[in-house]
Amino acid sequence: MAFASTAFAQGFIEGTVYEQNENGTKTPLPGVNVYWKIVNEGVVTDANGHYKIPLHERIGCLVFSCISYENDTIHHMVEPAQYDHVFHSIHMLNEVEIAARQKASYINPMKAIAVQEITAENLKRAACCTLAGSFENNASVDVAYSDAVTGAKQIQLLGLSGIYTQMMTEIIPNFRGLASTFGLSYVPGTWMNGIQVSKGTSSVRNGYESITGQINVDYKEPLPDKSEKLFFNLYANSMLMTDFNFNGRVKVGKKDGIMLFGHVSHNFMKMDGNGDSFMDDPMTTQYNVFLRYNHPHVGKFGCKLGIKALKETRLGGQMDFDPKHRMDAGYNLYGIGINTERYEAFAKGGYHFNRKDTSLGTQHQVTYHKADSYYGLTDYNANQLSYYGNLLFDSYLFNDHHNYSVGMSYTFDKYNEQLNDSTFTRVEHVPGAFAEYNFSDDHHWNIIAGFRADYNSYYQKMLYTPRLHVRFKTHDEFAIRLSAGKGYRSPNVLAENSTMFASARLIKFSPEPLKMEEAWNYGINLTKGFDIGWRELTIQADFYRTDFVNQIVLDRDADAHQIRIYNLNGKSYSNCAQIEANCEIFKDFDLTLAFRYNDVKMTIDDTLREKPFVNRYKGLVTMSYAPGTWQFDFTTQFNGDSRVPDLSGNATAVTNGQNIERSPFYVIMNAQITKKLGKYWEVYVGGENLTNYKQTNPIIAANDPFSEDFDASMVWGPLSGIRAYLGLRFQIK
Repeated sequence: MAFASTAFAQGFIEGTVYEQNENGTKTPLPGVNVYWKIVNEGVVTDANGHYKIPLHERIGCLVFSCISYENDTIHHMVEPAQYDHVFHSIHMLNEVEIAARQKASYINPMKAIAVQEITAENLKRAACCTLAGSFENNASVDVAYSDAVTGAKQIQLLGLSGIYTQMMTEIIPNFRGLASTFGLSYVPGTWMNGIQVSKGTSSVRNGYESITGQINVDYKEPLPDKSEKLFFNLYANSMLMTDFNFNGRVKVGKKDGIMLFGHVSHNFMKMDGNGDSFMDDPMTTQYNVFLRYNHPHVGKFGCKLGIKALKETRLGGQMDFDPKHRMDAGYNLYGIGINTERYEAFAKGGYHFNRKDTSLGTQHQVTYHKADSYYGLTDYNANQLSYYGNLLFDSYLFNDHHNYSVGMSYTFDKYNEQLNDSTFTRVEHVPGAFAEYNFSDDHHWNIIAGFRADYNSYYQKMLYTPRLHVRFKTHDEFAIRLSAGKGYRSPNVLAENSTMFASARLIKFSPEPLKMEEAWNYGINLTKGFDIGWRELTIQADFYRTDFVNQIVLDRDADAHQIRIYNLNGKSYSNCAQIEANCEIFKDFDLTLAFRYNDVKMTIDDTLREKPFVNRYKGLVTMSYAPGTWQFDFTTQFNGDSRVPDLSGNATAVTNGQNIERSPFYVIMNAQITKKLGKYWEVYVGGENLTNYKQTNPIIAANDPFSEDFDASMVWGPLSGIRAYLGLRFQIK
């Protein structure tokens, strides 16, 4: 900051740029680039042709550049001065055609927080039936099965479970509590306009729950540049899993718009690829609709409204299981059934004041989620009612380099859970307030410092959340970002780990009440761009550490027939280092190379040991070639080994060789070919898991599912082999 202040103290050169007319008069010229030749930093003249540029020591060559004129270079500009420049010689340009492709994924260079933007272009590079499938070619986010019977998928970020990543939809927290297990399947891929992924603690504006990162989903909006007038997508794979998605928008009045989304998916075939009598994927049927209304900021006020409704059924277990006979005496087939209903309504509004960069905004969301389920002989039924409200005021201090935000929030959660004969009820009221300061000099420095205070009524605890983000960018496109902050979360042990019901293990809670989870996160991100001819190579490296003050431990090591749940008593941390390179190797051919190393340990059964089911490393290679109307995409994942919980006390696992200390290294390959057919149609065909790699015998005691040895939660790898798919898209812009 002292360095930046010194630069500002050196003074400015300012003035007006004119063009010389044929009659000898001078007219102010807007849009002229005025920059220092060596450091390539500058400004653009405003509507009145005025400019003001900071001086740099020992740099005296000031360039004036404008289309239709020859560049003028003025030397020896080393002192503060008033200088008016006049263009005289006109430079006639020949006609040129400019073409560009949007990057599929990139780090926003202007933000203090390292936010990876995953664009709609990237989402088309794979089938992306749901949000869960959107990270197949992403090096930072891992997606894996939680167990071998429910089909639930969980993400990992910085080597930790997705429950420590704040999930957002259009900057509103979402998919918390009961939705954390299957929430990734609640967002159809074709509904999304983009995804933003940030690592580490994020802004205090969105609450205190972000510990390892934040994932925000932007839906398509009823605006010409944000969605199609009409779109539908039909998808089917070799397991006869089918998806049908559509969206359409209608203009209301001059600027307003309404948009309707629809999604239907269904499995038509039971599959048992490994012959263990259990379905590889459950039979799933989902109906999902979303209606939204947008009133854009034409004047001072704008708003967005939306309602969603979802109904889903999952039926899994043994191939011949019939839910009608589940409770019949002597019926010994194992099955799982999960019936879910979910309803959401949200409203966002903003008002711009006459004062520059000053606005008032509100966010509101109400969610009701109900799940009735059974896992063998275990019944788990739950419902959740939640409300989130946020009031934000944004303005500036002194000038537009110093901005601030202040606001208040309120969160309400009511959980009713029933596990067999046991009932669990929890009600949380969390009022809070925050303040955040943002400094930017538009060139080198960007600093975000925030603090919030919340009170959790259930835990009767004040939560103090400080967070700091700093970005420094040099003139040669090298950026360094530093972050540090704290995060909290209320544990929802049963809802967030319902897949532990897919085993015969006894769930044993510690007599000590469970506490809130609490952790510090620190990170550094380095990003550098290189010009290689007309191409750009971007290399980024980062390192993040998460230190837990308290964490809920699910101990599967102490006893092979129990899951012990207790508060952390010792250390728990995650170290995650990653390097990634992106480049357009030749015209229309993009290549991404990435490698990540995880060191994740926690104190389990009084011993600091490696956290189970976390790959020590991951490599990623993605290639995309898009000549003309064709597009070819290929992704390879290199997955390192991970620790598997101790199963030496499980006689069946020992006998069948399923008691392994570590999972093996394996490779996953995915490919897709897309062809544009005229103006409106696209057809795509692809394959997933082309190496046909599968975890051998993922279910312990599959032939005796009601024995004490049964366990379908020891999953560390893919559950199904090669999966081919075919899809058709239609769109009217």
